[in-house]
Amino acid sequence: MADPMRIRAKIEGDKTVVRVLMAHEMETGQRRDSTGKVVPAHFIQEVTATHNGKTVLAAQWGPAISKNPYLQFQFAGAKAGEKIAIAWVDNKGDKRTDEATIAA
Repeated sequence: MADPMRIRAKIEGDKTVVRVLMAHEMETGQRRDSTGKVVPAHFIQEVTATHNGKTVLAAQWGPAISKNPYLQFQFAGAKAGEKIAIAWVDNKGDKRTDEATIAA
């Protein structure tokens, strides 16, 4: 399983700004290794963010996203001390979910 995501969430004005750094190799399936064999595709396909059981972000990604992707988004309606959960699923079925507390 991949390393934990680094998630920072902070109230800025009337919005909550969320910054996420995900640890994932994100192989496109087009690169070759040192022996000339194609490295199989392995990339994050779905990313979701939930706050109080409500989805605040849903994204579908493909192989063009960089290694160890960084994601930033914002949403309204959160309060300091509440939790935000980020989850991803890759094309091989691997999953990861992490959460963070929203700071003031």
